[in-house]
Amino acid sequence: MIKYKLNCKNCRSAFDSWFASSKEFEKLKKKKLINCDNCKSLDIEKSIMSPSISSNLSSYKEKSHSKMYEVKSKIKEFQSYIKKNFEYVGEKFSYEARSIHYGNKKNKKRIYGNASSKDINELKEEGIETIQIPWINDKEN
Repeated sequence: MIKYKLNCKNCRSAFDSWFASSKEFEKLKKKKLINCDNCKSLDIEKSIMSPSISSNLSSYKEKSHSKMYEVKSKIKEFQSYIKKNFEYVGEKFSYEARSIHYGNKKNKKRIYGNASSKDINELKEEGIETIQIPWINDKEN
């Protein structure tokens, strides 16, 4: 549905009307089925209209921002838990995970570090349980 502000060229009155589409407006005008409410003239034209912007947009942005903050907060909380309870092995994550899995290294703490998606897939294919989580650097907002 589309709403048009219409002007009568005869009596200069303005009124609003709804149409299924702009094509529908043109079709009805061509068939002379649109007339002025005031003087019944068929000499009607569309006026320039500003787009209608939903007032809910700012509310949506606020909710979205709030949800994003909530998610970031949960991720940071999870990261804090990992940092306290896991050993950081950095870029050697794949090597260390294999060493622990195949029994070459006794490790009391679980590990975390950096690995590519390809490395993670290879570890999973070998039966080594891994999980990827989003990581927010301390310097990021």
